[in-house]
Amino acid sequence: MSLDTLLQRRDIWRGGRFSPPPADRLPTGFAALDALLPEGGWPQGALTEILPLHEGIGELRLLMPALARLSQQHRWIAWITPPFLPYAPALTGSDVDLSRVLLVHAQAHTDTLWATEQALRYGRCGAVLAWPRQTNKRVLRRLQLAAEAGQAWGFLFRPFGEASLPSPAALRLHLQPVPEGLVVHVVKCRGSFATGPLALRL
Repeated sequence: MSLDTLLQRRDIWRGGRFSPPPADRLPTGFAALDALLPEGGWPQGALTEILPLHEGIGELRLLMPALARLSQQHRWIAWITPPFLPYAPALTGSDVDLSRVLLVHAQAHTDTLWATEQALRYGRCGAVLAWPRQTNKRVLRRLQLAAEAGQAWGFLFRPFGEASLPSPAALRLHLQPVPEGLVVHVVKCRGSFATGPLALRL
């Protein structure tokens, strides 16, 4: 592989200089957050870890603009073992095409991980949202490799306290609620530095 080829890769950071955003980038829908991210949006072919202080603080609303965009491009959106049934009127109200939503309820933890890996690797899923109950470095690495293979946007929802544990995810976000939205801390960002807090109005 030549040096020029290496320098064109999205996962190569060039000493503080960002490469131009890719043509197929997926904006977050929040200009201030996009400005912090090297790809100008959610990293493709990679895992993003969402670490909310607790469930139900608006973590899904953070993803709605991107999910709507993918569904309107006729990309599948897979939800793997969400803790609550997604509320269809809220998805429709956010312009998510329900005909592009796949909902997987796995009974066993190992089935959740298997379904997540398969959906990421499939190549037809634009985004995969998963709520694994247990993870470790080996499992996370497998999921990261699956996201790379399928060029999917993978979103893992993990407990707030696991932010201190190592992870191969390209992006890790701490989320805390405030009256008008969320405060986002970028714990890890491939190609950039951890930063924050950033207040987002939802």
